[in-house]
Amino acid sequence: MLNSTPGRINRPKRAIFAIAILVLIPSISYGLLFASTGFLQLSRALVWRDADVGDINRFPARVIKASIPSKFATVLDEKTTQAFGLLDMSHIGFPGLIINSKEALGSFLTSSDTTAFLVVRKGVLVHEWYGEGIKRETLQTSFSVSKSFLSTLIGIAIHDGSIGSLDDPITEYIPELLKKDPRFGAVTLKHLITMTSGLAYIDKKTPFSDAADTYYSPNLRSTALSAVITEPPGKTFLYNNYNPLLVGMALERATGQKVADYMSKVLWAPLGAESDASWSLDSTFSGFEKMESGLNARAIDFARFGTMFSHGGVVDGRQVVPEKWISEATAMDTTSDPSENYQYFWWTYQNNQFAAQGNKGQYILVAPEQDTVIVRLGRKETFFWPTLMMDLTHALEITTR
Repeated sequence: MLNSTPGRINRPKRAIFAIAILVLIPSISYGLLFASTGFLQLSRALVWRDADVGDINRFPARVIKASIPSKFATVLDEKTTQAFGLLDMSHIGFPGLIINSKEALGSFLTSSDTTAFLVVRKGVLVHEWYGEGIKRETLQTSFSVSKSFLSTLIGIAIHDGSIGSLDDPITEYIPELLKKDPRFGAVTLKHLITMTSGLAYIDKKTPFSDAADTYYSPNLRSTALSAVITEPPGKTFLYNNYNPLLVGMALERATGQKVADYMSKVLWAPLGAESDASWSLDSTFSGFEKMESGLNARAIDFARFGTMFSHGGVVDGRQVVPEKWISEATAMDTTSDPSENYQYFWWTYQNNQFAAQGNKGQYILVAPEQDTVIVRLGRKETFFWPTLMMDLTHALEITTR
């Protein structure tokens, strides 16, 4: 009888202790994973999971310095709303939807998880809309829109003599690839920038796929050097994030500068961006820009970039990007090239329109013949925005006559 009382008392204590252990172990494990996201790919993949716009706050970043803002007139009007009223929204999966007011347009943009929607006509900002929690001053990440900026930097580097030409083999800048596989000697910068390099790439939602390696790796230079050749270059188009990593390494070595620093000097400052931008890095200790995705900027400065392309590379009367490069980088290839709708890290469309495009529905659509630029940034993509934006460029032609 005397021993029964302690037993009854100890059983609840043991139960509480067991529950505490069950709670503490997962909490401690998660805490360790979270603490190691700065330097472990697996931790990043497990804790951060799928990429999202919040990644701008997760990765370290290098500042891209701006200088003096370029002239950028703003005359906001209702022509964009009127143009939406002319669209057949069934083209993008919204049969019966009519947008005929500023409120209806705002509701549509909000419901589609859009964070910024800007329209520039003939060099004038005519429509500027931001979602809840977003202001003009907000830096927004662009995902693969970054590739189009990298492409532009390559064009400038060729013009200033830092890089010979797109026909240069990648091994001219990264010779150690030859030791890995002599076939890299046949892979040119052009193969890489048109996504026809013949490199293997598996895009699966797992922590160990090529997609995860090229996004979450804390040492993207090492990851780039791990790329594997599966077929001769120039044979097949395959969207592949090893390509921009290798191109970025070549640019870094050719210029002897960090990519963000080079961009500030030759593109961001001459462009007349109104604010500093940033480029997310793989990690603090490696310090390599996430060439496949990490450019962060204000929506208005993405619009400036598109407007420069619409104007043949000219900003305030100064040729910032060679016009010849712009023509080549954004032209739809009508030859037997396997990348028919993709040129130098730009997606190409009919009627001489082209776009920088990124995950979750980030877009800079450029329509030079209409001198129209449309920027759409968002948290996710629920339909194919280029269809709507291309329709909108034609509708704007009608409402602005």
